[in-house]
Amino acid sequence: MSQPPQMPEDRSLDGPDGPDGSVADAVQGNWVDRYAPAPARPYLRLSRADRPVGTWLLLIPCLWAITLAAGSRGGFLALDLWLIVACAVGAFLMRGAGCTWNDITDRQIDAAVARTQSRPLPSGQVTVRQALVWMVAQAVLAAGILFTFNWLAVALGIASLALVAVYPFAKRFTWWPQVFLGLAFNWGALLAWAAHAGTVPVAAVLLYGGGIAWTLYYDTIYAHQDREDDALIGVRSTARLFGDHSRDWLWSFFVVAISLLGAAVVVAHAASDRPLALVVAVAGVWAMGWHIAWQMRQLDLDDPASCLAVFRANRDAGLIPVPFFAVAAWLG
Repeated sequence: MSQPPQMPEDRSLDGPDGPDGSVADAVQGNWVDRYAPAPARPYLRLSRADRPVGTWLLLIPCLWAITLAAGSRGGFLALDLWLIVACAVGAFLMRGAGCTWNDITDRQIDAAVARTQSRPLPSGQVTVRQALVWMVAQAVLAAGILFTFNWLAVALGIASLALVAVYPFAKRFTWWPQVFLGLAFNWGALLAWAAHAGTVPVAAVLLYGGGIAWTLYYDTIYAHQDREDDALIGVRSTARLFGDHSRDWLWSFFVVAISLLGAAVVVAHAASDRPLALVVAVAGVWAMGWHIAWQMRQLDLDDPASCLAVFRANRDAGLIPVPFFAVAAWLG
């Protein structure tokens, strides 16, 4: 079993941001703060490069889709290596563009929340104009990668921009902004499957649904860090909506996520007569489920440090099925 997630170390901050402009909830000693050129640091912080877990959470549904799609057809294509690299770079760029857009729209809210006051826009490290230019630059680079895919994947990639644009405003009009995050963050399950196979089958839709439920799980935990500040300024979230019933909801999201991911595996392998491959792929979902159950035993929703640590542990949980799906594809 994995070791318990490490709680972030306390950080000494001079005012809303650290003495070097570092962000309060970034891992201490991250590569941006230590090695990036000083002029680039505010922009990399806008992109959350100092907090890479979000890039992983955006990439993981793509990895699920590529490896499970390969398993559904009994083996990998030569194209798949490029798809993995392209999705990894694209996840970094689009997560960066999306976070920059989020910070532009939320700059006044971030200034009122203790955890986010040190971000580059509310702390004055960059201007809105500079942030907009940086956002467009990242999106253009990501588009260059997207247009190497087939037409269906390109269309899906363009369609995802609507979700990215709407998400920052969701907390203003719904108690369920985590649903919009789930729709956006797991879109790669559809896009990557389309890029591999040229179609979006039922298995890909089930995979997408499982990813959305997983996002509801981990982002509700994340939102519990800010529930008191959010209540003061009127920001909505599932953490505030569920309140004392949050653990029950988290267990429900966990069950739905694992059930849908398991169903995606079964449907993907249904047409092939390869029972061993099916067992291996299902075992990956089962192992992910055990990891999330372990997270729930570690979680203290009244402790922001515990919430952040368990949220970060979902990178490991999401990666667990990937080698299982890959081995199942090779067994074909």
